[in-house]
Amino acid sequence: MGSKGVERRKQATPGQTPEGNVVMSFSFESYQLEEEDCQVKDISDKGVLALSEPAFEEPIPDDRYHGIYFAMLLAGVGFLLPYNSFITDVDYLHHKFEGTSIVFDMGLTYILVALVAVILNNVLVEMLSLHTRITVGYLFALGPLFFVTIFDVWLERFTTKQSYVINLMSMGTVAFGCTVQQSSFYGYMGMLPKRYTQGVMTGESTAGVIISLSRIFTKLLIKNERKNTIIFFIISICMVLLCFVLHVLVRRTRFVQYYTSLARQALSHAKDHSQNGTQYQVHHDVLTEEVRFGNGAVGSSPAEDGCTDFAGGNTYVRFDVPKPKIKQSWPGIKGMILHRYVVARVIWTYMLSIAVTYFITLCLFPGLESEIRNVTLGEWLPILIMAIFNISDFVGKIVAAVPYEWNGTRLLFCSCVRVVFIPLFIMCVYPAQKPTFSHPAWPCIFSLLMGVTNGYFGSVPMIHAAGKVAPEQRELAGNIMTVSYMSGLMLGSVVAYAAYSFTASGSSLHSETGYNFTQGY
Repeated sequence: MGSKGVERRKQATPGQTPEGNVVMSFSFESYQLEEEDCQVKDISDKGVLALSEPAFEEPIPDDRYHGIYFAMLLAGVGFLLPYNSFITDVDYLHHKFEGTSIVFDMGLTYILVALVAVILNNVLVEMLSLHTRITVGYLFALGPLFFVTIFDVWLERFTTKQSYVINLMSMGTVAFGCTVQQSSFYGYMGMLPKRYTQGVMTGESTAGVIISLSRIFTKLLIKNERKNTIIFFIISICMVLLCFVLHVLVRRTRFVQYYTSLARQALSHAKDHSQNGTQYQVHHDVLTEEVRFGNGAVGSSPAEDGCTDFAGGNTYVRFDVPKPKIKQSWPGIKGMILHRYVVARVIWTYMLSIAVTYFITLCLFPGLESEIRNVTLGEWLPILIMAIFNISDFVGKIVAAVPYEWNGTRLLFCSCVRVVFIPLFIMCVYPAQKPTFSHPAWPCIFSLLMGVTNGYFGSVPMIHAAGKVAPEQRELAGNIMTVSYMSGLMLGSVVAYAAYSFTASGSSLHSETGYNFTQGY
């Protein structure tokens, strides 16, 4: 800074930060405000550190009768119910596509498309509105359900080979829509109190419970397989429509608008401070060597830029000559990557924990579990195992609501311990002629335990991660956690599919058909 600028600098009243560091605020005489009553409003844009959150005189709205929580629970139902609808009618799929790897193919298709969708949504989080992304997700999820129910199951317009391809394409479309919804909803819930994130994740398990019970009752009450499958899909369509209507209503409530506006105001303040101000602030923590800019970003050591440390503290204010600004309608790639790095560095243990949890689960469910057979129960056994998993997963997500502050490292360790389920389930199907755990009670018990732990350790990281970052970063944190969640699902599905392809040729279950599972149609 030039000597003239130093001479004209005036010292303001020092403030005390929560950490006890003295923050010196400075301003230029040349930057005169046109109106005196605008001084408080614009002070953050003139390089003065705000020491407290803005006061909101509006009383905090109450979730009367827990209606918002119930709506968010149904939101979780809405974005996993279409997927569950396609894979839970495993008896219909095995009958129609006998001798194929249809369940594995649909699961892998869903996960691969979902991973692409969640990364795309993570990029679009700053470009498209939350409501737009969720609405598009619902439309992509409902379309394939209508199409398959009417043209494939009811009218039977396609050959077996065409139907196989159409089911995979429908699953891919559903995966894109539901994942955009899911990722957007986790960002959405990050702006609300923690219990609403838990409500959405409980809704995911509720979707599995509803679909499993729906399949059991339609199969028991209606003997014709084609008719009970049509009724099964109609129930799913009605549930998804109900979830969409509730979303439209809830987003207009005073409760939701209050919390989302807080996060958006914080984000807007950070953007204005970093983009519109002629000065910006850098906060250097000497102990951790961390540099925080006014917009919350983290950078390198300030010594490289020749900045001055005032008042002998570890926080200083930097003033630069205003530079010409280029108006951009889209965020810069460098800024987007930096912002995500800052958030990920805080919540990385939670990211790994949720990824490991779902990796282990997807190695076994629904692929391997759908292949467990019993002479007495026949096709009923995989249906029952899936129902037990979904119900116990639901219980695990409810237990996750119990307040307990998990350490990130300990949470990651507990998630890794679940790897014991992989050899246990393998022993339920191997050796093929006489499995080690041949009694049907064994896979049911293992499915129960895996479901409870999946529900709990799949929810806790998501619930706590958003609370570890600043309010304006919570929507992004929810999206980043969903990327980790989907990465775990994808890796688990790939491992399950590879293991299945390796062992399929030696499976005695389908050897009578003379058809190789990995061929498909």
